[in-house]
Amino acid sequence: MNSQQENSKAVLIAGPTASGKSALALALADATGGVIINADSMQVYRDLRVLTARPTPDEEGRTPHRLYGHVDAAVNFSAGAWVADAGKALAEARAQNRMPVFVGGSGLYFKALTHGLSAVPPIPPDMREDVRARLARDGVEALHATLMQRDPASAVRLKPRDRIRIARALEVVEATGRSLTDWHREGLPPLLPPGHFTGVFLSPERDELYARIDVRFDAMLKAGALDEVAALASRKLDPLLPAMKAHGVPALIRHLKGELPLEEATMIGRADTRHYAKRQFTWFRHQLPEFEWVKPEQARAWLPHRNNDENARPALQTPLTSE
Repeated sequence: MNSQQENSKAVLIAGPTASGKSALALALADATGGVIINADSMQVYRDLRVLTARPTPDEEGRTPHRLYGHVDAAVNFSAGAWVADAGKALAEARAQNRMPVFVGGSGLYFKALTHGLSAVPPIPPDMREDVRARLARDGVEALHATLMQRDPASAVRLKPRDRIRIARALEVVEATGRSLTDWHREGLPPLLPPGHFTGVFLSPERDELYARIDVRFDAMLKAGALDEVAALASRKLDPLLPAMKAHGVPALIRHLKGELPLEEATMIGRADTRHYAKRQFTWFRHQLPEFEWVKPEQARAWLPHRNNDENARPALQTPLTSE
């Protein structure tokens, strides 16, 4: 197999938050001359470098990184928008004969990448704002009742208090005249169909992972996360925007408003992150069974290597201790 053929096969590195994904991706990219492509739905936002554990400027300087911090927090960035950007980054990597290394914890991004995505057209901003305004004014129950009239299939499927998904389903049916269920039947093809990627899910021991999450959240605060959240809060953005719901943001904003002591806000941020990690394990196990599960300490032995021997593995020295 020549290097161009080898590099046409992408490597996908997933796992719960704080499992060592970014360190593994950096080690692989260093060893192969690859390019790292972000597949984390929060690390796309430029406003939250510290609180989302984005790669440091030094790490970004070591090897090419794509789709990090390229979206403003005021944007309701979707999986569809990410797939469009990821397609461009993938084409660029292949044109440069670099191994594409996708890394992140967002299961929907990886599923869209490997299984395709529904072909929902972009929703006009004024339509989206109207639905959000009605949600704030009338409450989620009223929107769910409207959705039951316009798109009963989606309304029955969704929990009556699921504000985000109810608003999404309603804006789609009002903007397009078709239900979200109908759009899901007409999917866009995957960028990386079976045979075009190798996928791994880092699976650390739960107790060890939760301890790392707690330590890392404290380190984020010391590194300036609170100032970062204060700057974000000063923009007075819609609290339903994804960036405004990043783990730690709501609790730290409450602290900045004087509603919570910092210790309590920290405890909430840690707990929210641990709960999210638990959901990541469950989601990947059921939705992406083709990913191979490995312990972080065993990841070096798993890594593909860029040479003519498909079974070779790089001798990596980078400790897998960061995100």
